[in-house]
Amino acid sequence: MITVEEALTHLFALVAPLETEHVDLNAASGRVLSKDVTARRDQPPFAASAMDGYAVPTGDATPGATLTVIGEAAAGHSYAGHIGPGQAARIFTGAPLPEGADWVVIQEDVTRSGNTITLSDRLETKSHVRPAGADFKTGDKITAPRLLSPSDIALLAAMNIPKVPVTRKPVVAIIATGDELVQPGEEPGPDQIIASNSHGLAALVAENGAAARLLPIAHDNAPALRLAFDLASDADLIVTIGGASVGDHDLVGEIAQDQGMERAFYKIAMRPGKPLMAGRMGPATMIGLPGNPVSAMVCGHVFLLPVIRKMLGLPAAPAPRQTAKLAGNISVNGPREHYMRARLDADGVTVFDRQDSSLLTVLSDANCLVVRPVNDGPRHAGQDVEIIHL
Repeated sequence: MITVEEALTHLFALVAPLETEHVDLNAASGRVLSKDVTARRDQPPFAASAMDGYAVPTGDATPGATLTVIGEAAAGHSYAGHIGPGQAARIFTGAPLPEGADWVVIQEDVTRSGNTITLSDRLETKSHVRPAGADFKTGDKITAPRLLSPSDIALLAAMNIPKVPVTRKPVVAIIATGDELVQPGEEPGPDQIIASNSHGLAALVAENGAAARLLPIAHDNAPALRLAFDLASDADLIVTIGGASVGDHDLVGEIAQDQGMERAFYKIAMRPGKPLMAGRMGPATMIGLPGNPVSAMVCGHVFLLPVIRKMLGLPAAPAPRQTAKLAGNISVNGPREHYMRARLDADGVTVFDRQDSSLLTVLSDANCLVVRPVNDGPRHAGQDVEIIHL
């Protein structure tokens, strides 16, 4: 058996960032920027008013000054004239400052009578002017790689970027295996269960930037498995669920190798999720996950998502961990790294008593995994533990 860290090292060596495609700006949120982009204009493109008020020359922004209003500037409608000494223009937020004006007196500090304004005895000491290019300038860059957020989309729009270079989404073919499985909505036989892992993993990878392709359930025989691999042959990542152990009916590894898989590793010193294998199958990477529902989902967070992030061009790194304080005591851990289902709230992190790898209700109630090192001693309430958010 190898460690989780060693398994991730092998997995990262099996994949590389995918090619670039260009998508419309409105389709770029949640995608990974694959190439630097540069601003095509200054923002703001002109000196603009930050407040409603009156644009005046700095020399006239003095307490008690009396000025003549000669025009008006609004957002999208500049004043074409020149503001000279003793003159002012009514101005609204976002409007370009007229030529000759470099100060905005807010309207609360002005008394107006007809076209004459008198400035208050207590003027603010700031100009309320947004200089041209104060936010960004033509040629400023957003650097790749970057997972684009809605705020990034707003910035790209302001930079006048209508098409965005992003990494193509990895196509992840998901194959559930086993004679005991039927799809949700079907009527299971007396010895069958509903396939759940494949649907959970499809949702997980789709939520994290990949394109999930759910293939039909592959039964426990060589022809069915060969057909499943043939259907997945054009995917970037092939994920099998179940059949990766050493029982008489666990044929996935054998058939995968017959299909040309070059296995990188098999079995990891972790729980849940010990029977996990990976390798190359033609142009695709293959990862064989265990069949227990919790094991498959935990391995999805620990292994699949870091692999997908690298394929998207993001740095190769394990699932992010944070530190949290235990809300209660937990006993000693054994010889395998343990990813324990838990819930984090204001009182700290509570590790659930039931940790069997078949219990989806426990996984559904969890919002994090507590990571227990090998042979970790007993931990007490108030002590720090590492967690992975779910």
